[in-house]
Amino acid sequence: MTFAPRFKRILLKLSGEVLMGEGGGLSIDPAVTARVAEEIADVKAQGYELCIVVGGGNIFRGISGAARGMERATGDYMGMLATVMNALAVQNALEQIGVETRVQSAIPMASVCEPFIRRRAERHLEKGRVVIFAAGVGSPFFTTDSGAALRAAEMKCDALFKGTSVDGVYDADPKKVPTATRYATVSYSKVLSDDLKVMDASAIALCRDNNIPIVVFNIREHGNFAAVLNGDGISTVVQNEQE
Repeated sequence: MTFAPRFKRILLKLSGEVLMGEGGGLSIDPAVTARVAEEIADVKAQGYELCIVVGGGNIFRGISGAARGMERATGDYMGMLATVMNALAVQNALEQIGVETRVQSAIPMASVCEPFIRRRAERHLEKGRVVIFAAGVGSPFFTTDSGAALRAAEMKCDALFKGTSVDGVYDADPKKVPTATRYATVSYSKVLSDDLKVMDASAIALCRDNNIPIVVFNIREHGNFAAVLNGDGISTVVQNEQE
């Protein structure tokens, strides 16, 4: 499947773990972050409009804190702050290789980034900048997956690309089940009914309701982001059944 004719504006969702060093040695590994930035720069150079949402699981995960007795809302706010740190790290890596960026946070912190303003973000994209959205939706009890789906809808993105350490969606966990089968395409309804763990249910539903395809691919593989966009890489597309 070739994506280039279909997609112009893309939201890239990065899990926080993608920025970690080998074996989890560093929460944010500068070398790994620089390599991810190069993947993004390659796609930007092809003329795509790009916005990014980064998770915070490499630093702090609110639901994990809640499981250990922390109040869930407090844990989620701490997780949102972790995403701001990751967003600044990605911004720094991109700007070091000449990609102009802006970070917008759903939690205002004017000393380090802009507040999230949809029209301003659209203007940045029109001017060729990469916009990195931080702090999720700005409220607890929502994941960064939901934040990515929301921003993709608000920014009228043609697709949501989820960059992970797995090359698509499988019928079982490929890290635990060697015989797991990867889907080339799969419907939103099957993802939800079979609990395929692509993104949380609210994010899947939001993408379904706004007809935003979700492309799951391995961003750790060098050149794969651009390859998937050009129809050559390995991925899974989550979309409506009639497509």
